Amino acid sequence: MAVADPVLLGATAVRPSRVRTRARMGMWELAGLVMLGLVSVIAIFAPLLAPHSTTQPVAAGAFASPGHGALLGTDDLGRDLLSRTLYGIRSTWLSALAVVGSGIVIGTLVGTVAATVGGVVDMLLMRITDLFLALPGPVLAIVAVVALGPSLPHTLLAVAAVWWPWYARIVRAEVRAVLARPHVDAARLAGTRRFALARRHLLPGAVPSVLVTGSLDVGNLVLTLSGLSFLGLGAPPPTPELGAMTANGLTYLFGQPWVALVPACAVFVLAFAANLAGDGVRDLLDSV
Repeated sequence: MAVADPVLLGATAVRPSRVRTRARMGMWELAGLVMLGLVSVIAIFAPLLAPHSTTQPVAAGAFASPGHGALLGTDDLGRDLLSRTLYGIRSTWLSALAVVGSGIVIGTLVGTVAATVGGVVDMLLMRITDLFLALPGPVLAIVAVVALGPSLPHTLLAVAAVWWPWYARIVRAEVRAVLARPHVDAARLAGTRRFALARRHLLPGAVPSVLVTGSLDVGNLVLTLSGLSFLGLGAPPPTPELGAMTANGLTYLFGQPWVALVPACAVFVLAFAANLAGDGVRDLLDSV
């Protein structure tokens, strides 16, 4: 009588669970990408999707409840909350992407140079990176607004100034790990120049970690920028910003709750979509 191979039995027992895990990962990845796509479409086409002006009152009047002349209601000045929320999503989402993009570019450049050159250059760049890591972003944003005046570009500049060091640290660590691999030594012996070596062999090894960190950072930046706007450190009124709209609506929370809840829910949806998409990118890269 033939005896079943325990290795085959183990492989058979494990295979269905792996299939279910991959299916679950694919479902979350798809959900994250769909939500990311919807948010991006809203951000890009907000001027076309908004039914009313963001600064002018509508016919429904002030404090109109949702559905009575305005789909999501109106605020204390009679402005349409749907239109203002769409523009607020556009501002917050594009601002978060801009900060992440600038952080990736600057951090990748600093980390690659530090790891590739090494020595005194590496030490100097890392000490500068540590200096920026010690600067709290919200405090720097307050200083920038006080010195330069309330403005969204000033706030973004202050946040971006303290956001790139994380990417510099990640890229430096990844590039140093790739430098120890045999194919890099072979490329050096073949006479590959330093710039070509970094472009062809070093940077590709750091791309997955940077992409995962950047995709997860978007959600953090949505909350950070909304929090700064909530404190009045964003664009001055009447520019629609989700944090500032939520802060303004807190006064009417118990009488007209939709004034604060509509922009607050938009912040939640943005952060949730960004985090879900970030998890999907991480799982997708792990499975490659």
